Amino acid sequence: METIKVPTREEVSPESRAMFDHITQKIGKLPNLYAVIGYSPATLKGFLQFDSALSSGVFSSREREAIYLVVSEVNECRYCLAAHTVTAKNNGFNHDETINIRKGISYETRLTTVIRLAKYIAENQGQVDPVLLCDFFEAGYNEDALIELIGLVALRTFTNYVYAVTGVPLDFPEAISLK
Repeated sequence: METIKVPTREEVSPESRAMFDHITQKIGKLPNLYAVIGYSPATLKGFLQFDSALSSGVFSSREREAIYLVVSEVNECRYCLAAHTVTAKNNGFNHDETINIRKGISYETRLTTVIRLAKYIAENQGQVDPVLLCDFFEAGYNEDALIELIGLVALRTFTNYVYAVTGVPLDFPEAISLK
């Protein structure tokens, strides 16, 4: 598959360069995927704003990372699996937990409820299993959380698709394949 070249700072707009600087300052590096999204400053800006808004929502950083892992597994995104395995471990998950989450299970009952619903939504293009939805609400989540979960699935699906289309090179340690 042909890959899209990861742009240098000079190859993107001044607006993207400014966002690159902010990303680098915030996380210590500019991930290749973000650099590729930076070909379109409007898209990078929208992505970063959506990501930022969802990071202060109802789900904890651990829950978000679990959602990102299971969605990236569904979409077979090697890049996001690599990146989110690292960030999931930084959020307290161990190696075995990251593998189980990618399979749609967790030792934490409430987290399993969330990742099973996220997995189903990703696998079924937004459709929902009424039983999983009922389980979600019975676990104490509300409509706010449901809409946010859909947003998190959509956010990660976007980056999964960017990888699928561009083949951007990994710049995180590759996650093991489950297949």
